[in-house]
Amino acid sequence: MRTVGTTVRGIRAGLVRAGDDPVEFVVGALRESRENEDWRPRDRDVIGVTESLIARAQDNYVSVDRVAGEAREAFGESCAVVFPILSRNRFSLILKGLARGLEEIFILLSYPADEVGNPLMDDDRPAAAGLNPAADLLTEEEYRRRFGPRFLHPFTGLDYPEFYREIVESQGARCTIALTNRPEHALRYCPRVLAADIHTRARTVKTLREAGAEKALSLADLCRRPGNGSGFNPDYGLLGSNKSGEERLKLFPRTRDRRGKRYVLEIQDRLKELTGKTVEVLIYGDGAFKDPVAGIWELADPVVAVDYTPGLEGTPKEVKIKYLADEKMAGVPAGEAEAMLVNELRRRDREVSAMAAQGTTPRRYTDLLGSLCDLTSGSGDRGTPIVLVQGYFDNYADGEPIS
Repeated sequence: MRTVGTTVRGIRAGLVRAGDDPVEFVVGALRESRENEDWRPRDRDVIGVTESLIARAQDNYVSVDRVAGEAREAFGESCAVVFPILSRNRFSLILKGLARGLEEIFILLSYPADEVGNPLMDDDRPAAAGLNPAADLLTEEEYRRRFGPRFLHPFTGLDYPEFYREIVESQGARCTIALTNRPEHALRYCPRVLAADIHTRARTVKTLREAGAEKALSLADLCRRPGNGSGFNPDYGLLGSNKSGEERLKLFPRTRDRRGKRYVLEIQDRLKELTGKTVEVLIYGDGAFKDPVAGIWELADPVVAVDYTPGLEGTPKEVKIKYLADEKMAGVPAGEAEAMLVNELRRRDREVSAMAAQGTTPRRYTDLLGSLCDLTSGSGDRGTPIVLVQGYFDNYADGEPIS
């Protein structure tokens, strides 16, 4: 009987540089690990590759000046920016570019927190102050008067309205800040609006256009096309970008190489040639992790999985072993119960009763695996931009040992 189920390994690799072939980089790191560590490839292994590895190899960067130029071209002299997340890494440099290109910016922040949970005040404060967050607009002056002169982010220690104002004014632009959860309030300040939210951007843009906005774009509409050797992302634009120095942003990676071939399929094919095994491959960004203390989501990328091989489509079809043990095997001798459990699991693909499946929420494989990979690789100094997952698609009835 196999005594180990799913295993996850962070694969250490050197630094990828602009112009490197990411396919050969990933395959080479896996080959070296296989030669030096105690594992062997299996069919349906999963290889996770962090999005930053691909983006760095592509040299997929844009300058603050590029953002400034696109902002000026899109909005003219001024625009309202609605629902940006509160982040030094994710939004501060975008705001710097907007401010450099425009003369005036109106920033409308959602409250009591942004869409991923970064707070501007304690959750219970609006109700205690007699406010309705679904309807009420607060000027910055009202926010300060009602909730105190400063509210500091629990992790970064920043007063974000003050921080964002300083960024805008440092570039010579004028800045007005307000708090609201209704995007149409932006039209009180400017008819041209940039929706800076991530996961709710389509609804925000739709609401603005229906409310009569002269122009309503999202971050996905900026830096979508190549220009003067600069990076770009045709699907997500500035969404998923990260600060890379004081004058440069790393964009979310493109999923195809210059020949139009998808990286995930190329990696799958190369590993098939080398090992004879068919593995699944995904490029992952932020995992869908929520900090249980601060209530802040880590999902600041537009998607968890940027691209993936077809074998990762779908959701798990599982049964709950605890239910089977409690409802069907209570009082059955241990050896007989074990055989019953294995039989139940082996027929799960043919039929899974509603009760036996309760509690096994059918989340997408790509979101589950991308989150697992992101939590494994981390974003600091582990040096493991590649993750090997084995045994993920097995269940308790599968007995082939992993070695």
